[in-house]
Amino acid sequence: MAKRGRKSEVATLDIPPEKVPTHVAIIMDGNGRWAKKRGLPRLAGHRAGTENLRRVLRACVEFGVEILTIYAFSTENWGRPEEEVSGLMNILRDVIDRELNELNKEGVRLQHIGDLSRIDPDLKEKVLKAIDLTKDNDNLILNVAFNYGGRAEIIHAVQEIVRAGHSPEEITEELISHYLYTGDLPDPDLIVRTSGELRLSNFLIWQAAYAEYYFPEVYWPDFDREEFRKALLHFADRDRRYGRLK
Repeated sequence: MAKRGRKSEVATLDIPPEKVPTHVAIIMDGNGRWAKKRGLPRLAGHRAGTENLRRVLRACVEFGVEILTIYAFSTENWGRPEEEVSGLMNILRDVIDRELNELNKEGVRLQHIGDLSRIDPDLKEKVLKAIDLTKDNDNLILNVAFNYGGRAEIIHAVQEIVRAGHSPEEITEELISHYLYTGDLPDPDLIVRTSGELRLSNFLIWQAAYAEYYFPEVYWPDFDREEFRKALLHFADRDRRYGRLK
């Protein structure tokens, strides 16, 4: 992926370019509580969270982050009330219809991670068209984890390895990583979960082995450019040793 103007962009952070994470993953938590605090229905919180994503995407480009992965809908979220699930599907439709051309114009490459087989055919078609339209963009990669679960992803990878006819002796960390949904991307350097909750909730559990974690108290709709900047500064202060001594 091209690193256009990275040095000048990173200057707003006042940290060296090598301290900026290449790949940031975000669990966008707290939409419902944000809405409840304001006396609004939960779906209003989800819509506010979608609006906030624009700010974070711009901040990624400004600060030199190359890959952003967002946790939009988990395999466990199907257990929520039918009205909320249906509303989330409609929000995704609206976002694609409303934002796709602008995202494409700004050089964002959309990718999906997860299982599209349970999604309505018309929505699945919209997602696939968005991926195809933006496949050559290189300003920012945006992975949308929709109907995604970390354990389901590992099961899927193992099934694909078996189908490909690999022997037990051929199975390595690199081979498993290759068959994950994120197989062509580096693992996340930084994982952020908003709202103060301290768990991964089945998100990127293989890829997160050596990620740094950051748990701000703010709800996702309020996680703006400045909050994102704080997360990157926090990351820059970490001493990443990957299990080794310096």
